[in-house]
Amino acid sequence: MSVANADDRSPSAALRTIDILNSCSKSIEAGDPHQSDNPVSELVEFLDTISDAAASAPDNEDAKHNAFEVLSEIYEYLCSPSLDQTVIDMLAFELPTAVSKFAGVSDRCLEIANCVIDQFIAMCSPRDMLSILCEALSKTIKASACIAPLLSGLSKVILSIRKHHFEQVKEAVPIIVKVLKVASWESDDGETEVESLFDRAVGIANSIRAVCTKLEGRSKEKLCALLGLYVLQSMALVSVSLNHNNPNCHRLVSQFLLFFPYCSLSYLGLITGSDVDKMTTIVIGECTEDKDDYMSCLAYVKHGASLSVIWGHISDEVAQAAEEDLTAVKDELRSNQMRRWQTVGMLKHIYCFVNLPWDLKKHAINLLLCITDGNISQKCDDELADLSSYVPNLFAALQAIKMIIIYAPDTVLRKLAFDAFKRVLADIPSSQRFDILKALITNTDSSSMIAILLDLVRGEMHMENRKRLSMRNDEAQQTENKECPKLFFWNATVLELVELVLRPPKGGPPSLPENNDAVQSALNLYRFVLITESTGKTNYTEVLSKINLLKAYNEWLLPLRTLVTGIMAENRNDSVPLADDTACTLNPVELVLYRCIELVEEKLKQSA
Repeated sequence: MSVANADDRSPSAALRTIDILNSCSKSIEAGDPHQSDNPVSELVEFLDTISDAAASAPDNEDAKHNAFEVLSEIYEYLCSPSLDQTVIDMLAFELPTAVSKFAGVSDRCLEIANCVIDQFIAMCSPRDMLSILCEALSKTIKASACIAPLLSGLSKVILSIRKHHFEQVKEAVPIIVKVLKVASWESDDGETEVESLFDRAVGIANSIRAVCTKLEGRSKEKLCALLGLYVLQSMALVSVSLNHNNPNCHRLVSQFLLFFPYCSLSYLGLITGSDVDKMTTIVIGECTEDKDDYMSCLAYVKHGASLSVIWGHISDEVAQAAEEDLTAVKDELRSNQMRRWQTVGMLKHIYCFVNLPWDLKKHAINLLLCITDGNISQKCDDELADLSSYVPNLFAALQAIKMIIIYAPDTVLRKLAFDAFKRVLADIPSSQRFDILKALITNTDSSSMIAILLDLVRGEMHMENRKRLSMRNDEAQQTENKECPKLFFWNATVLELVELVLRPPKGGPPSLPENNDAVQSALNLYRFVLITESTGKTNYTEVLSKINLLKAYNEWLLPLRTLVTGIMAENRNDSVPLADDTACTLNPVELVLYRCIELVEEKLKQSA
């Protein structure tokens, strides 16, 4: 295409824009009943054609020039002092969406698109413009470049609201955070574009805070609480969207944390969840149905609350931005078991946060290790008024940490997660610990993880047994010891755990070799219980009763022996290279299986 042709095209697009604008103006002012309900539709269709042409050919300078010229004509038209307000209002309902599509064409188009939206904001009702821009955001949800002028416009509209500030901002926030999530998580834009998006999100937070300073009493309290929820949600989105080693990520996190003192948010209140609960109640009230409906739009505020403290754990500069002493917070959590349990419950959101990078989960594990390190306070069971209220969260947290142990790609992280798992478990009173371990085993599909959990059960039983023997053999210690000597792990339920593996609910015996780890661990647990009860001449678990010995022999051990010998025989006759590997993995299972069979047969003879 020649330069002359390019020059010819630009004026024609600009002139076409002027013609359509004039036509719209006349039909709107005349209120022509024969005109379609929306006389601006032709203009919108034309603008979409121009923006689509420029967006689809990013190297086409002619298309970019056309786009700029068309936007310039619209802006000049809106700045005309003789323009009727009715025309402006009608154009305002449609043009922000169409104009925002030009923002990704070039920096010049972005600048002029901002000017067009600013002109509408200056000339139209703030309440109308808030709704219009939110609707435009919903239509332009995945392109961060196109969202930019709309977010900038919202920052200015919020400042222009004259009354019912909380109610109007409350309606806008779910739309804003939804667009931020989709544009930052699901678009193909680079980090630079995403950073620009969150810079504008910070701008919206600044506008909300500026409005808060003009209010008093309950209205101010509610808007401040809403600002806090918005900031926490944004914190979570930033943490997922940007590389945490990126300096701009630290900058954005620090900018959001600057709002914490104003919103009366503390690290202790955030990491225990009390600040989140308080803000949610202020914003939504006590109605559960309304709370669940609205908070579904702010699904990551608890993640953001935990991440704000994790970021402080990562960087002293970030903690300083929130005006927090993280060392004092950690000391408080070490000394207060109730708050520590609340923290574990909050951190579970991080451990099971699928989108969150593994590095941040590692920092979250390190934070948990930090607050469970050293001489932590562990109150006696009867000192806690409502232990049952904490159990669901502790169980969910252990489930989440378990997923890290299973799926983390980094060996170091898996080891750290296992250490954290054991510490959380140890922080739970013995009266609840067995039930939690049982629930974890029941809700686990991984053979290796079931093996680990059964080994933990065996370890707990070993410690309880040592404690029982020590108290029995030392009368002085027994007199002075104030702890309840009840054995929580030595009960008949432990045999149910063994049966769960050796005779699965769907039918036994278990599948081998895929369940080798779990089977070997279950056999070791059964052997340990059998030997310990026999040696100590006890029968807490009823493992020595004849009915249980026969059940174990006929329903668990013999079917398993048949399976193992069959697999081993098949592999001896098989020339497949993997046959030797299968035999090697089954050897440990075979050894402990035959030892269990020998022990049971011996006990059955004694009882005959």
